[in-house]
Amino acid sequence: MPNIVLFSGSSHHDLSQRVADRLGLELGKVVTKKFSNQETSVEIGESVRGEDVYIIQSGCGEINDNLMELLIMINACKIASSSRVTAVIPCFPYARQDKKDKVGKNCVISRAPISAKLVANMLSVAGADHIITMDLHASQIQGFFDIPVDNLYAEPAVLQWIKENIPEWRNCIIVSPDAGGAKRVTSIADRLNVEFALIHKERKKANEVDRMVLVGDVKDRVAILVDDMADTCGTICHAADKLMSAGATKVYAILTHGIFSGPALSRINNASFEAVVVTNTIPQEEKMKHCPKIQFIDISMILAEAIRRTHNGESVSYLFSHVPL
Repeated sequence: MPNIVLFSGSSHHDLSQRVADRLGLELGKVVTKKFSNQETSVEIGESVRGEDVYIIQSGCGEINDNLMELLIMINACKIASSSRVTAVIPCFPYARQDKKDKVGKNCVISRAPISAKLVANMLSVAGADHIITMDLHASQIQGFFDIPVDNLYAEPAVLQWIKENIPEWRNCIIVSPDAGGAKRVTSIADRLNVEFALIHKERKKANEVDRMVLVGDVKDRVAILVDDMADTCGTICHAADKLMSAGATKVYAILTHGIFSGPALSRINNASFEAVVVTNTIPQEEKMKHCPKIQFIDISMILAEAIRRTHNGESVSYLFSHVPL
C-alpha cells in the first residue's frame, strides 16, 4: 500500500499494532512525551509529505491527555504537508455528552454543554480530513462534523461470536438494557432470526438506576444483553439480575466499549453473567486479570479493512454486514 503512513497514539498501542500487522505495514515513528509542566510534546520521526496518514488513538485511559495528543499529532502531520490525515478513533471521547437533556421534576432545561460537538470542532480545526470510529453512542454525532465520518459497527463481529461461542444461540433472546438500544438489538435479533426484549429504566441521577421494567418473555431462554458501552456497569448488572429472576437460563453481555470504571469489575464478578464480552476498542488485558468473566473480540480486522478501503477510494459499507477474515 504505497503512500500510506500509520501512526499510533499512546492510548492503545496493542490495537494499533494489530491493525498494522493486518495491513502489512510498520507503524510510523513518533515520539510522544510530556514536559515537566505536563504539556504534551509530539515529534513525528519520518517524512509525511504527500502521504495518506492514519492516526489511531482511542478515547480511553487518560482521556483528556490522549485527546490532546491526538490533536497535536493531527496538526503536526497536517503542517508537514501530508495529503490527507484520517483520525481513527475506535472509542469516540465525550460521545455521551451529545445533547441537552431536560432535568428535574419541572423539566428545567439543562445548561450542560454538548461536548461531543466541541470535540468534533477541535478535530476539524486541528486539521483532520476524515474520521473513522466505531459504534458511536449517538449516530447524530456524525452530523457534528463538516468532514466525512465513517461510523463502523461491531455487529458483524458480535454475530460471529454468538454463533461460535453460544451453543444454544438458536434459543436465545436479544435484550436491550434500555429503550435507546432497541434499534441495535432488533437488528441483531433479525439477523439471528430470534426474538428480542428490552428493559425500561428510570434514573434518579447519572449512573444510578431507580427502577427497571422488563418488556418481553425470557423464561427458559439464553438472554444476551447487547449495548454500545458499559461504564460503572450498574445498569447491566441490575439487568442481569432482572433477567435471571424472570426465568432466563443464562445471561451474557456483549458490549462494544468496555470502559469498566469505578466498581465495575467487582460488580461483574458478583453478577450472574456467564461472560461479559467486549471488543478491544479499549485495552482490556489488565481488567481481564481481575475479572475472569471478561472476554474480548478483536476488531482490528474491521479497522484495517476500513483503512484499506478508504485509502483505495472504496466504500466501507461492506463492513456493515461482513467480517472479512
